[in-house]
Amino acid sequence: MNPPLIVVLGAAGFVGSAIFRELAQHPVRVRAVSRRKVPVPDGARADIEVLSTDLTEPGQMAAAVAGADVVIHSLAYIAGASTWRIADDDTGARRVHVGLMQDLLDTLGDRTAFPEPPTVLFTGSVTAAGSSDREVLDGTEPDRPKGYYERLKLEAERLLLAADAAGTVRGACLRLTTLYGYSAGSTARDKGIVSTMTRRAVAGEPLTMWHDGTVRRDLLHVDDVARAFWAATGRIDALAGRRWLIGTGQGAPLGQVFTKVSALVAEQTGKEPVPVVCVEPPEYAEVSDFRSVIIDSSPFRAATGWEPRVSLDEGLRLTTEFCSSGRETGVS
Repeated sequence: MNPPLIVVLGAAGFVGSAIFRELAQHPVRVRAVSRRKVPVPDGARADIEVLSTDLTEPGQMAAAVAGADVVIHSLAYIAGASTWRIADDDTGARRVHVGLMQDLLDTLGDRTAFPEPPTVLFTGSVTAAGSSDREVLDGTEPDRPKGYYERLKLEAERLLLAADAAGTVRGACLRLTTLYGYSAGSTARDKGIVSTMTRRAVAGEPLTMWHDGTVRRDLLHVDDVARAFWAATGRIDALAGRRWLIGTGQGAPLGQVFTKVSALVAEQTGKEPVPVVCVEPPEYAEVSDFRSVIIDSSPFRAATGWEPRVSLDEGLRLTTEFCSSGRETGVS
């Protein structure tokens, strides 16, 4: 009997590439799908196929997911410095975030040869719930997204969960907290706040905050995200039909995080630590930028046995080493 075929859509992206590296270490079949070709991870145990294609082109989704037992949807729309500040009239963002989810579900819904519905795992975001007065989020918050990115994420989630309810797929949404990080095998650029500040420190520039540094964030290393998706592939019976929050359960004051980044970069480059300074927030700053967020992922942990392994200190060390060594210039 063949091992299951797991398809990663968006395997060249920041999250998708980490998931691909994790899956490659297990005795499964993996098809890595992306616009640009991705390297096969060193020491891979999986039977790996790399498919370079543009999924926005007609007919490409069917070929990408042919024969899949599990599809991990980690597609992201990249239009600038970040994925989450998107103009409301950006049709490209809607095509990628919502249109490709619909294409995927239509394709999988047409399959008749498989005895069981295929599994679809979606890389959601905790921001899909919108701004909350609560510091600790546990998944019971009502969905009131404000930004266009958050609204698109929520729309894609709803499509998937409706398909699960209809029985055409078994679907689950993993809502991710603030992500960061590099490790030795990283191949995709991290555009998040931690790596952005690390790049500034390497360049000798001050690290800026829009507040006094006490705002806390639940920072999750991308390798732990990848392990969460691997854990989810084996527990779909417990996860299907729901949204699950993924985080460390701990909030780190951003002022302390940036100060640590500055010190680590100085230690690794032999230069003086750059200052961490408070500045006036830009006009596009949102209320959520000034609120602390911590994620209670205990339901997902209980359902899967997953636990984050990379401590914040270790994750910051790995990330600053990666950037300070110049290896980040080799990722895209």
